[in-house]
Amino acid sequence: MSSSNFPLQNKGIFKSLPTFSPDIKDLTAIVTGANGISGFHTMRVLLESPQRWRKVWAASRRPPPEEMMALLPAGQRARVEHIALDFLSSPEDIARLLKEKSVTADVVFFYSYAQPKQASAETMVEVNSALLRNFINALPQAGIAPSRFLLQTGAKTYGVHLGPARTPHVESDPRITKFERIFYYPQEDILWQYCKDHRKTKWNVITPAWIIGAVNNAAMNALRPLAVYAAVQAHKKEPLHFPGDYDSWLGVNTHSSAKLTGYLSEWAVLEEKCANQTFNAIDDSLLPNNRLWPELARWYGAEAGSDPELDESKLTTIDPGEVPTPLDYGPPLKPRFSFTLSQWAGKAENQAAWKEIMNEKGVTHNLFEDIKANFAFGEAVAWARVLQISSNKARHFGWTGHVDTLESLFLAYGEFQKIGMLPPMVVEKANPLI
Repeated sequence: MSSSNFPLQNKGIFKSLPTFSPDIKDLTAIVTGANGISGFHTMRVLLESPQRWRKVWAASRRPPPEEMMALLPAGQRARVEHIALDFLSSPEDIARLLKEKSVTADVVFFYSYAQPKQASAETMVEVNSALLRNFINALPQAGIAPSRFLLQTGAKTYGVHLGPARTPHVESDPRITKFERIFYYPQEDILWQYCKDHRKTKWNVITPAWIIGAVNNAAMNALRPLAVYAAVQAHKKEPLHFPGDYDSWLGVNTHSSAKLTGYLSEWAVLEEKCANQTFNAIDDSLLPNNRLWPELARWYGAEAGSDPELDESKLTTIDPGEVPTPLDYGPPLKPRFSFTLSQWAGKAENQAAWKEIMNEKGVTHNLFEDIKANFAFGEAVAWARVLQISSNKARHFGWTGHVDTLESLFLAYGEFQKIGMLPPMVVEKANPLI
């Protein structure tokens, strides 16, 4: 029976979530990439419903760190069992380990991702295709036949990293094929072929934007370095200046809270009408930098910075030259900024201030030890002029979930503090965009 026949529910800041028939019970799931932002938070969502999800297998090379698991109540932790799998090993080896653990799965949630050191487009395709191919080919060898297999991709599927693209991004948009290869496409092809060959299994593809959520390995959490910047500026009693230009200050972006995406993913795999469908996953809470940055300053007690730099002579422009864009017309994106977060993080006084914060506030992670990994991704958020992903299709199918992105970000920063990656904020709550 569809969730549309049951009342909606709220879970804290997450509003208008579906409820499901009590007849859906005793399911098992494999969640791959359980250490990552999306995998960990989907696992949290499943564990909230013990009657529905009897057991969750957390599949990753290493178990989720203790400080992350400590975010879960003891009863939930008891229903998780880690299985150490390297998806770059052979399907035969993966299948053997699955059988040794007697793993079963009604649903597979696939979030595994690898970022090679030499991360060319071709290398990304090769490695990430192998992750999925090896695992999915191991399932029949291990006697596992899920009824649903969910793959999470991301906004790169719309070519947003290659220049201006048509907005808002919708699931029916054609693939971007005139540029570098995008590894999500061969992953989708692998999944679709598997489901053709194993007709019991139906598929879903979920596509989020910038992802928000607290985990130890959070290099892909683009908003985390902004909190570090805000905390250090507050510690030094200096303003929180915005590094981007006027356009990126006003540009509106969509974000994807990992836990809300987890709720949507659970809904998608449990709804028969959602079988063999792709869904974008966003908070439905538009957030421009001109509203985000003043809140960041308030949360950490920093002085709000000035307006974005308007003096063209003080802005650096990255000009990619005469290159095509996903639109096939018009100029390419030319990011402009007065400074970069990586440049800021490279300054000795900021590194010293962070060490003082670590000593005073019990922070255990020094993000300045790897500036490129921990700060460069955040620059994309600061410079982005627009990232707008449509949720129309999910709404059309009956999805109703919502979270205010500022409230979700505040929650994530609070959990980052609990796992030792950020200092505490100085205010009690976020000001939602209402």
